[in-house]
Parts: sequence; C-alpha cells; structure tokens
Amino acid sequence: MRPAADPTRDVEEVFGRIWRERMAGLPILNPALAVEAVGLQRWNGHWLGLLVTPWAMSVLLLPDEPAAWVSVPPQQRRFVHFPFGALAFLGGEEPGLGEYQTCSLFSPMDAFADRAQARATAQASLAALLAPAPAEPKQPPERAAAPPQGAVPSRRRFLGLGA
Repeated sequence: MRPAADPTRDVEEVFGRIWRERMAGLPILNPALAVEAVGLQRWNGHWLGLLVTPWAMSVLLLPDEPAAWVSVPPQQRRFVHFPFGALAFLGGEEPGLGEYQTCSLFSPMDAFADRAQARATAQASLAALLAPAPAEPKQPPERAAAPPQGAVPSRRRFLGLGA
C-alpha cells in the first residue's frame, strides 16, 4: 500500500521507465507527448488523476487510505462510481509504484498535436469526471420512466462523443 504522500513524481518515474524500456520503438507512440500525471488529488480515500503517456490517456486511481482501497488483480475490472456514473478500471501493479487502477480514455494518442493539448484534455476530463451530475428535467409522474437497472454510462458518453 502506498504512503499518503503525493504520488505524482512516483507515477511519472514509473511510467517514464515503462515508456523507455517496454514501449520504445512501438508505432502507436505519439512522439510529441511525454509521461505526465495531471491533477492528482485525494478523492474518496484514493489518489485520483489523469495519466498522459505517448500511448494512452487514462483515469488513474492509487491507494491513499488503506480502508478505502479495493485491490483488483492485474487485468481484472472494478467499477468505480463518480457523479455522472460508473467507470470500469483495470488493476495493475508496478515496482516503485505498487497497486494502481486505470480506465483508458484515449488510445492511441495520435489525435493530440502536443503536450499542451493533451494536458488540457486531461484537465477537462478530470473536471468533467468530478462535476456534479446534471439535474434531470422534471416530468409529470405518468410520463416519467425509470432508467434501466445497472445502467453504466460509456466512456464515449463521459467524453461527450455520443452513446
């Protein structure tokens, strides 16, 4: 379990090493980008932020309070609820970082022209993730319909790209 100190530097060092050692030379890399942890902050007993890499942009969860952390084996899923709905996170573990969980938003990263554009998108994504859910318009009781049980919004809906 991670210490309670800000993990930004550890995240950037570990994923920077992954970039140099495991991802080097792969055609999916965007050479205009680098590894950057954006907006890491404490949230519901976790560290939450966006991880920008030359190959993907992901929502990142790291443990902060041991009682709040739910371990997920590598490549297994866990749904985490945010104000707009739930996102599916995959478990992972790396030396120098420990356990973490990610939800990929973009991959590959070829749509981003530079680091500033990727960072701005990460910041906007984090703000949207934490924004209060919009109020539903009130309908007369005879016209109101219950949402389907267990409905989980897609990443495309979260990003404003449609259904």
